[in-house]
Amino acid sequence: MTLLLLIAALQADSASFAIRDFPFASGETLPVLRLHYLTLGRLRRDAGGSARNAVLILHGTGGSGSQFLSPLFAGELYGPGQPLDTTTHYLILPDNLGHGRSSKPSDGLKARFPHYTYGDMVAAQYRLVTDGLHVDHLLLVMGTSMGCMHSWLWAERHPDFMDGVVPLACAPTQIAGRNRMMRRMIIEDIRGDPDWRGGTYSQQPRGLLAALQLLFMMSSSPLQLQRTASTRDSADAYITRWLRERLAETDANDMAYQFEASRDYDPRPDLERITVPVLAINSADDLVNPPELAIMERLMPRVKQGRFVLIPTSDITRGHGTHTVAAAWKQYFAPFVAALERSRGSPSPSR
Repeated sequence: MTLLLLIAALQADSASFAIRDFPFASGETLPVLRLHYLTLGRLRRDAGGSARNAVLILHGTGGSGSQFLSPLFAGELYGPGQPLDTTTHYLILPDNLGHGRSSKPSDGLKARFPHYTYGDMVAAQYRLVTDGLHVDHLLLVMGTSMGCMHSWLWAERHPDFMDGVVPLACAPTQIAGRNRMMRRMIIEDIRGDPDWRGGTYSQQPRGLLAALQLLFMMSSSPLQLQRTASTRDSADAYITRWLRERLAETDANDMAYQFEASRDYDPRPDLERITVPVLAINSADDLVNPPELAIMERLMPRVKQGRFVLIPTSDITRGHGTHTVAAAWKQYFAPFVAALERSRGSPSPSR
């Protein structure tokens, strides 16, 4: 099913919200920040007018809100009786700042685009939810990879705004070690290329290919790729096709900005501020967040109502990409959402 047909089948609404004179932590401003988003379902409010069934779903680096219309995700979560049934939930799927159809360097400013951080991205999401969609409370904030890290920031910066948080495929601490080195190399592959020309290139710099190769190795799964490309020729064909497709749709400025945005991420000092239930999920075959570091086991005890689940490697896990394979973690997610709804009370029709 094509993306457009899937949007129609799910009855998704597509729109953009404009924020004027948006201030960035760097001191820069953007005269108009445009955030594109999809919504599914209908917002419901309680007798006091407060939203009660809204769910914010945040994508990863280089992604967009439309990725959550994939059968791997939507097919497991959005249908009748499923955890995020769109007949009873109001789902908000933004293209985050610097991504998708939202404002980004490749729109024209190139390297003159404000140098945003994850904090700026969360601030823009908050403006979309509150000012754009007039939602004053979220049942759930969940996110994958970069969106996972945004979820931790939401839990700390707006601790009373949501009932629960589900971060998928990240850790609530400063990015260091190999993860940081990978990001640094991606940025230097792009900006160290003479074709970069200070970000004013007319054709994509050749360093973009090296950056995508590195990203592929860090975010893929050996087991899944061995099954998918089990011969020499099929492996060659697979990576040739993947790189060709990604090169056609990726801009070097956009990619460098996206990875640079994580530079000051570090929710670790304020984990005790989180008061809502948190279900953090990682997978054992994730090379970006390898389980042998035991970071989650050390940090989760500081989260008052936190639970950490490590998904074992299996035929359905996909390395870092397991975050979007809902069948791999739905058994934990479904009862978590149900508990949030029992605590808040079942949604009632809008008044």
